[in-house]
Amino acid sequence: MKSTQELMNEHEGIQVMLGILQSVTNMIVAGDSVPKKELEGIMEFLTVFVDTCHHGKEEDFLFPALEAAGVARDGGPIGVMLHEHQRGRRHVADMKNALGDFTVQGIKTDAFRSAVEEYVSLLNQHIFKENNVLFPMAEKMLSVDDDRKLYENFEKLEIERIGLGKHEEFHALMDALSKKYKA
Repeated sequence: MKSTQELMNEHEGIQVMLGILQSVTNMIVAGDSVPKKELEGIMEFLTVFVDTCHHGKEEDFLFPALEAAGVARDGGPIGVMLHEHQRGRRHVADMKNALGDFTVQGIKTDAFRSAVEEYVSLLNQHIFKENNVLFPMAEKMLSVDDDRKLYENFEKLEIERIGLGKHEEFHALMDALSKKYKA
């Protein structure tokens, strides 16, 4: 599999979780209870899978490979993507802060909804740009050997940063929550 295809596959999973997040947010805004364990799982997915794993692959391997191939960081698509990763981290931190102790009474509903709306909008636009601009650029600029090395580094990053089997755990969580919340 191409390294960019792996990242696009991850984007599909991320978008499923964004749909779940929106459904859960609607429930919270309506005053309905969402199990603490599920909220914690969603936040872990956003922090560990999206940021540590997915963004880690891009920031530590794909972006440097593109820079080495001549793509400018400052003023170019890499700089935009890095800035958006930082914005996403702030939105997740805002969500966690608004969730408080993960109980209906402890959630700052308006702040949570606002952070979710901004995060979902940001990530959907971000994913579109990567899938339709950055990744096709990478496929044209990087050699087959470069791509193979990227893919190997992606696999190594998953094991070292999130642990063996954690990727599968996140998929199981996503599958269970998507059935429950019809995302």
